[in-house]
Amino acid sequence: MNGVIIQFFHWYHPGNLWNEFVEKAEYLRDLGFTAVWLPPANKCSLSTEGRGYDVYDLYDLGEFDQKGSIATRYGTKAEYLKAINKAHEVGMAVYADIVLNHRMGGDEEENITVHQLNEENRNERIAENLEVTAYTKFTFPGRNGTYSDFIWDHHCFSGIDYIIKEGAELKGIFKIHNEYGEEWTDAVSHQFGNYDYLMGADIEYRNPSVVKEMKSWIRWYMETTKVDGIRLDALKHISSDFLKDWISYIKTEVNPECFVLGEFWKDEAEKIEYFSDKMSDLISCFDAPLHYNFFKASQDGKDYDMSQILKGSFLEKKPVFSVSFVENHDTQHLQALESAVKGWFKPLAYAIILLTDEAYPCVFYPDLFGTEYIDTKDEEEVHIIMPKVEELPDLLEARKRFAYGQQIDYFDHPNCVAFVRKGDDKHPGCIVIMSNSEEGYKEIELGKEHADSVYIDFLKNRHEEIYTDKNGKAVFTVNPGSVSIWIKKYKS
Repeated sequence: MNGVIIQFFHWYHPGNLWNEFVEKAEYLRDLGFTAVWLPPANKCSLSTEGRGYDVYDLYDLGEFDQKGSIATRYGTKAEYLKAINKAHEVGMAVYADIVLNHRMGGDEEENITVHQLNEENRNERIAENLEVTAYTKFTFPGRNGTYSDFIWDHHCFSGIDYIIKEGAELKGIFKIHNEYGEEWTDAVSHQFGNYDYLMGADIEYRNPSVVKEMKSWIRWYMETTKVDGIRLDALKHISSDFLKDWISYIKTEVNPECFVLGEFWKDEAEKIEYFSDKMSDLISCFDAPLHYNFFKASQDGKDYDMSQILKGSFLEKKPVFSVSFVENHDTQHLQALESAVKGWFKPLAYAIILLTDEAYPCVFYPDLFGTEYIDTKDEEEVHIIMPKVEELPDLLEARKRFAYGQQIDYFDHPNCVAFVRKGDDKHPGCIVIMSNSEEGYKEIELGKEHADSVYIDFLKNRHEEIYTDKNGKAVFTVNPGSVSIWIKKYKS
């Protein structure tokens, strides 16, 4: 089966997501989706304004009156479980988004000692041994010990970005003194000297009590929700030593079949490969370098060399552990990693990730359903419209019906490339051709078994019929800045 994931949310989704998924699950199944990636279900420090990444309480899935509401942005715990059950009912796996890096919205202040660090070089101290207070104690009074009575305090955290000193509020990056040392763990990305710290109260995974609690929590979470896999956020900021141990625990003690997908956001495939190797292939990773290839191709138009579109991608390095995507909630307009792929190129990008033989593709919610939203940038309101990619349902249908068998590439021209899927015993295969410039063509020999056959464009972008000769050879065409999927109509 040609598996494909739907990222069923985006940053500006208005909420009530769990109920919406229940309504759309059968439609998604019929399109060919085999898995759904849902956003974090936990209670947030920003209550219903939080998107799930400002983690307050991982045990509160919309069940307790905390941070001003019972429900999260996306709904209640009962609605979340109903959405998961619906996915399973229609035959889709569920990947839950898990944020391991930090906590936000502490319940009580503590007296702590910190160093203030240079934000551009987190190994360099600006001020030392500051006696301050910070919200580093999490008691979860609304939950009152249900499921876990673990109290998080400053021994559980390695850094913080907000402190109070002599009544004055200070923001920055502050390394917390604790029994695990005055330095960050080294088992993280070395961007900015050391990239352990990202936001909020940064979790100290050298504390064995924290590790024990996180193992207890993931067992509770997977037994409670019955999810089939997890998507892990912000992995370049988390100790790889902890991650390997924790994922191994899941695979051996909780669910050996658990699919683990990580966001290790690097634009160099070699660095993702290094991380993947370090994880002993326990984890798949998003292919950020391929996304950036799509972004650049959409910006450069005919000046981009399409023959190089897969070069430098994680798909090229370790296809079995690569998850390909065109866009996600971090790359959409007005977000921190904004690198939105232009609309004209999206059908080409989706044709690549949906129809090539080795990709495990992930489709972004707005590309399927469209969306619009308003946000502030540089103190001005910006109105963004993201139209749906009209070709997506047909591309998904083509994946289901034709994208099987050996792949033969014709990535031999800077503006027009193609690949053939030869099909198998049950699926007829197809020819995919795309151009980022003017009308293009490619002479392709399919073999004598395809002699004297008639081909049509499944996407209906081209309206002619193409006839192969006695050797199964023909010239296949594509419109300017477009993609066509040629399939056999009949053999004459």
